[in-house]
Amino acid sequence: MKSLSGLDATFLYLETPETPMHVGSLNLYELPKGSKGSFHRAVKQHIAKRMHLAPVFSRRLAFMPLNLGHPIWVEADRVDLDFHVRKVPGKQLTVQQAEAVAAKLHGQLIDRAYPLWEFHVFDAIKAPARMGIEGQLVGIYSKIHHAALDGKGGTVLANALLDLSATPRAVAPAEPSRKGRTAGDLKIGEMIGAVFSNSLAQYAKLARSLPGAATSLGAVARQSISRGDEGITRYRPTSPIKLAPKTVFNVGISSQRVFATASVPFAESRAMAKAVGGTLNDIVLWICSTALRNYLLKHATLPKKSLVAAMPVSLREESNKELNNQASITAVDLGTHLADPMKRMNAIMASTAKVKEALVNLKSVLPTDYPSLLAPWVMGGAAKALFKTYGKGGIAGALPAVANVAISNVPGPQVPLYLAGARMVTFHPLSIILHGLALNITIQTYAGSVDFGIVGDRKAVPHVQDLADALEAAFEEARGIWP
Repeated sequence: MKSLSGLDATFLYLETPETPMHVGSLNLYELPKGSKGSFHRAVKQHIAKRMHLAPVFSRRLAFMPLNLGHPIWVEADRVDLDFHVRKVPGKQLTVQQAEAVAAKLHGQLIDRAYPLWEFHVFDAIKAPARMGIEGQLVGIYSKIHHAALDGKGGTVLANALLDLSATPRAVAPAEPSRKGRTAGDLKIGEMIGAVFSNSLAQYAKLARSLPGAATSLGAVARQSISRGDEGITRYRPTSPIKLAPKTVFNVGISSQRVFATASVPFAESRAMAKAVGGTLNDIVLWICSTALRNYLLKHATLPKKSLVAAMPVSLREESNKELNNQASITAVDLGTHLADPMKRMNAIMASTAKVKEALVNLKSVLPTDYPSLLAPWVMGGAAKALFKTYGKGGIAGALPAVANVAISNVPGPQVPLYLAGARMVTFHPLSIILHGLALNITIQTYAGSVDFGIVGDRKAVPHVQDLADALEAAFEEARGIWP
């Protein structure tokens, strides 16, 4: 009986129809020449053989009596692949039409009565000439609840599902003896006991971590005092919290989503990073910053202060292959107020350097769990009510903002991957937007490409394709500056 961690469960507690808490991707695939038959049918058969390689496929939620503690994962009595792997109706679509379908599906909640995942398969997509596709282009929009995995956990899941060649590798069948417990196997007394034991363990862990946390926080404070570092002095009790300027993205949201994609070459992006003495992440942030600056100049108002990005940081150790969430959030200045490209790059690199320095001391003590007892009542009750209220009546747009946009960069494999014999061509992520944070740009590196997935609220980001175009234009601008 495995209980959700506090961080995983929070994605359930705060979920509303306006703020679904799942992540996903739109992946385009090229079928081998001469391939016949339905890609949808092939995908369903492929997944059926590999479900035992990743628990997310067959486990579902079971809730504690009286909602006393975090839900637990149990084995589903059966997994209905006709429900989980669905064919998108209609004939051949364009890529932008497929993106529109993905946007609509991304705004819909996952049914918690089932394992928390869905695959929607496009049997035919019209390939743009620039892709150079010779075979038939097909696609999959997938979504998995964030309670089940984070970005790097998603990479682990992809490794279980995908292959390195068009010939699927042999996979041993599941061992019947390893089947997990179902909801019918659970006893009320055992479940309540698990809530108390989980909470006691978390309190003990908290007590053990306090000395280390105090040391780490002291180190951050000493750094900020000795260096006069504005990016870190925000953590001083005497310093005001640094807020982001107001933008059209800092509003309450609906369940209506827009989605667009962009791609730039990985090798050239990495070479640019080397040329400026930074990282690939710095270049990606510069591309996003430049695109956002140009988008706001064209469609809204560019603030005089720099936009701030909320950026997830992984707390996962390299050897950790669990599929749960092990991440926290930090804030990065994007330098959008600076017209000069090099000054903008320097501002971004200075900001990311401060974040890295602070995380050296804080990474080991940032929490990803908390005591289970009564958490659903607190987080699913009072906190959820406050969250919903914040999104209504213009409150999100009226209150100060901590960040303007969420930006996440997920490293992926640099070799082509295959699913059911089809070669994956693109890997565009779809992530979460929130009240007050109506735009999310998530980046996935894959097979020589840097793939951007832009998700926004339909009203807050009505010109999402312009933003996608601006990302590719920003790369071309960078190519002229740092060839």
